[in-house]
Amino acid sequence: MRSVFYILCSALVIGLAYWAYNENYKTQSAMRELRKIERQISVQKEAIGVLNAEWAYLNRPERLRELVDLKFDVLQLIPLTPSHFGDSEMIRYPIPELILVNDPVQVISITIDGATQ
Repeated sequence: MRSVFYILCSALVIGLAYWAYNENYKTQSAMRELRKIERQISVQKEAIGVLNAEWAYLNRPERLRELVDLKFDVLQLIPLTPSHFGDSEMIRYPIPELILVNDPVQVISITIDGATQ
């Protein structure tokens, strides 16, 4: 009986060792994949930073002014000045429509002692 118990315990230990070994390799594989993805993320963040810098460089006001001057005959753009903008008082809001009451309603109130006012 003891030999069967020892064999079962040995088989259990071998099975658990195999499971732990397998999980260890799965974990290492997942960690390698995570590091690979983190490297890709850092490369993409760097590329985004470069693109943002390039966008800022291409959208400098003096460069855009020069381009507008060069292509004035095609674009016919003029520089914006404060006189091109209006005041908020210049906005015409629609006048709300008045509702006519033809049948007035009589309103009364009742006090605590039951008398009407």
